[in-house]
Amino acid sequence: MSSERIRLAAICGSPRKGGNSAFLLEHAVRSAEESLGDLVETTSYSLAGKSFAPCDACGRCAKLGDCRIEDDFQELRTLWTGADAVIYSVPVYHYSIPAQLKCFIDRLGNSLDSYHGGRIVKDLKVIGAIAQGSHLFSGQEHAIADLVNHALSMGCVPMSGDCWESYVGAGGWTRASVRKDSLKKLYAAGNEEARVSVQSAATLGRRVVQVALLLRAGGNHHRNLLEADGGYEVFLERLT
Repeated sequence: MSSERIRLAAICGSPRKGGNSAFLLEHAVRSAEESLGDLVETTSYSLAGKSFAPCDACGRCAKLGDCRIEDDFQELRTLWTGADAVIYSVPVYHYSIPAQLKCFIDRLGNSLDSYHGGRIVKDLKVIGAIAQGSHLFSGQEHAIADLVNHALSMGCVPMSGDCWESYVGAGGWTRASVRKDSLKKLYAAGNEEARVSVQSAATLGRRVVQVALLLRAGGNHHRNLLEADGGYEVFLERLT
């Protein structure tokens, strides 16, 4: 793999397969790949059917460098740590993200921070968030904000799409339908709100990988400065 290539992790946080979150994520990924062509390599991951136990604050990750609980966490952690960019697409659950993804994020943060001696290293991964709900005001921005805070706490760079459709991330709603294909059908029928949702997901995908490419170029150019400063070892290791 070329060192110039951006590794994109496209993570669908819905417990359902092939639903509305996956639909918006597909548009984000397609736009990202069209933007960079051969310079982006995408790995898609769905939480549907996966098992993520909650963090129990045992503290053993400080010694192990990993979580002692063995389930699907390790698989996704490997994908996440190796990526230059991450796009999450989630349904809104109680004004936030689904529990499975929250369990992963809790264990990811605790295990990585413990591994680095409690320091939040500057990973400089670019992270974008997509959230969709059944109603227009059902917590999309709250869910996106939770993922933005996750990005910041991991030393990463949150990224939005283009205004006016996307201020902090991409959002959508299914007009109170619980069907898995609601957004797809609304979009195919020419619904304006569905079109805006797809457009915001597409611009988000494009900006996420473009900024990741810029960060990679800057990191390679200023490697000596970053090595002397410290705190960027995870980012620099990913560049090699």
